[in-house]
Amino acid sequence: MKTALAAIALLFVFSCKKENINRQLPNYDYDATSVVAGKNAHVKIGTQVWMNKNLDVTHYRNGDKIPQVKDSAKWANLTTGAWCWYKNDSAKDAVYGKLYNWYAVNDPRGLAPTGWHVPTDAEWKTLSTFLGPDSIAGGKLKETGTIQAGTGLWYYPNTGATNITGFTGRPGGHRATNGAFFYLGYYGLFWSSIEAYTHGAWSRSLSYEFSSIHRQILNNQNGLSVRCLKD
Repeated sequence: MKTALAAIALLFVFSCKKENINRQLPNYDYDATSVVAGKNAHVKIGTQVWMNKNLDVTHYRNGDKIPQVKDSAKWANLTTGAWCWYKNDSAKDAVYGKLYNWYAVNDPRGLAPTGWHVPTDAEWKTLSTFLGPDSIAGGKLKETGTIQAGTGLWYYPNTGATNITGFTGRPGGHRATNGAFFYLGYYGLFWSSIEAYTHGAWSRSLSYEFSSIHRQILNNQNGLSVRCLKD
């Protein structure tokens, strides 16, 4: 675990600035729709409508199957779209959704369901600016409670978590470029649809330690959660 935590320190640099995380959100609206008959639960945050659960599809929008890749060596050599469950455990699906590499996000057949899309880097910025600054925006997106207290899915201290938006951000961890799994309970990582440079795309992360939302570039072979935004 110490090795894993040391590794994550190289990927994340969070602000520790303390501000009031419970201030009133202007134009805030929460609209939850039952996940039945093809509908998706969602929340309105400012001018945007977000799904309030991680994506868990197994097919592209056109109906083509997205490969499930369990083998670590095969995952490490992918240059096409794939998904997995955290540690290949199907029980994680209902709680955390699936992890997708960025090649699945970028596939022209469409990863998001009809009427939705994977948010751009700018659209993530719109969200964090509305809730911001970035140093406090993450707390408003995180589900409350801790593993230690038996009240949630985040490890202690789950700093600043209020879930005032209803976004219900969960720490689904990620799958690294070598196929190994890390950070369930510690971090929630989410793709954007924008590539920063060849083999690297913009993403966002939520942390158990901080109330911030962090922007970073991760290799396209990583497996991250996906949150969809309404068209």
